[in-house]
Amino acid sequence: MTRSQRDIWLFWLFALLILATGLGLRDPWPADEPRFALAARQMVESGQWLFPMRGSELYSDKPPLFMWLQAALLWATGNLRIAFLLPSLLAALGTLWCVVDLGARLWTRRVGVHAGWAVLLTLQFTFQAKKAQIDPLVVFWITLSCYGLLRHVWKGPHWRMWALGWAAAGLGTITKGVGFLSLLILLPAAIASLRGWANVRIHARDPKFWLGPLAFLAACGVWLVPMLIAALGQHSAAYAAYVDDILLRQTVTRYANSWHHGQPWWYFIEVALTAWLPTVLVLPWALPAWRKRLRRRDARYLMLLGFVLLVFVFFSIPSGKRDMYILPALPMLALAIAPLLPGLLRKAGPQRLLLAFTVVFSLAALAAGLAMLLGNPGFARSAMQGREAGVAAGLAWMLIASGGFGAGACLWFGRRRAHVALVVVLTALWLLYSLVGAPLLNDGSSSRGLMRNVGAAIGPAAELGLVGWREQQLLMADRPATDFGFKREPADQFVDGVRWQQAQPATRWLLVEQGDGLPACIDKARARDMDVANGRRWWLLGAAATRACR
Repeated sequence: MTRSQRDIWLFWLFALLILATGLGLRDPWPADEPRFALAARQMVESGQWLFPMRGSELYSDKPPLFMWLQAALLWATGNLRIAFLLPSLLAALGTLWCVVDLGARLWTRRVGVHAGWAVLLTLQFTFQAKKAQIDPLVVFWITLSCYGLLRHVWKGPHWRMWALGWAAAGLGTITKGVGFLSLLILLPAAIASLRGWANVRIHARDPKFWLGPLAFLAACGVWLVPMLIAALGQHSAAYAAYVDDILLRQTVTRYANSWHHGQPWWYFIEVALTAWLPTVLVLPWALPAWRKRLRRRDARYLMLLGFVLLVFVFFSIPSGKRDMYILPALPMLALAIAPLLPGLLRKAGPQRLLLAFTVVFSLAALAAGLAMLLGNPGFARSAMQGREAGVAAGLAWMLIASGGFGAGACLWFGRRRAHVALVVVLTALWLLYSLVGAPLLNDGSSSRGLMRNVGAAIGPAAELGLVGWREQQLLMADRPATDFGFKREPADQFVDGVRWQQAQPATRWLLVEQGDGLPACIDKARARDMDVANGRRWWLLGAAATRACR
């Protein structure tokens, strides 16, 4: 086996180890995971896949492609714990494959592997890849689209790759509205082509150019066409509102007039400098190197860095911002960094900085673990609310072990191979989190513990209604539960819940969040305090507790 082949096999071994470990060991956690998993399970149970449902209401915040994948995998495996995380795992591996192969085609196999490591070791990428949110799938579609488009414009033409790039952008758009962003890479490519830079052409005058836009429309039509036909055919106000919300309010209105997650314009610079550690540590050396290559008219850097810049600008314009929005730019940034890494890793400066980061990271984990084990620090106190006492001790030992691995790796590999010590500490962290941390946190984070206690309290023959509920309560209930709407005001839900309960007062119970959904008429002496879950206190109400609320 050649060195290049050995490096590739080693990379994929670590990628699978880091990303796949822990699959099946936890349930969906909020904020988004239970929502998508609930919609996917309802698709399988009802056979109605075109319109996602959240309990008894249509769910119009996101297109259904991600939920379709979860539902298909749930149908195939019969195991929700595995099915809800598999799309993110497969998407993350697909993103890494695109990066590694594209790096090899733009430069060399070694550069491709370095680009893969730069993505895999970035904290935000792995953190999101181990969650069942839409973003890993969107990152995959955008990366696949950039892959196809760059295969065409760099030393092309390659019309099948051109069509693939546009089709992937279309599938990204019906996964999340911003999936079309990959097409932004054509702007710096067009600039390079018009200025006569070598090896890059758009080939816009060829009639086959239109295969791309047609592929985009066809991919979008996979969902849009049947959805519009079915929704308009219902002649229903609820379905009309669904179309308006998902096509306008959640896209155009949300971008132009964001109603939550307000952040300043520089927010994503802060995100990149923190969440994209340790990859961004090489920027002090990469910036002057990029400047030299751009002066040499190397179109590869113009296209990759131009795309990264455009993504940052696009998401910085609206006031509403979340940290994962810019994640699609990371693979292209890693590709721009990768050709520089072999030389940088031989220099003393980058090695010292990587070693310092690894030491600080390890000591911080050790300190946090010891603080949780020996004291009751504020950062742990709020996180442990509503959890069993043993959870804190288990997490403390997990952090101590992670920090210990990191400290040992720093001593073993030293300042000349600090990058290897970094791989060791991050691998240890993700493995311990997946095998120890996530299972320990699962009961409290997923509401499984709450709903298990609720089921035991009311007995197997009782019926359960939910007021002021969140998706994790309905998902984790041990029986079919009745809801009274999700977006309705909790007070209105409570009125309907009491009416439902009084129809069969002997066997019907209400689980109500303490807050707007819990009115003063409740007889708390006859209610059961079910403790805190997901930062909210819950009460279990029998008919005797709600008698005064009729």
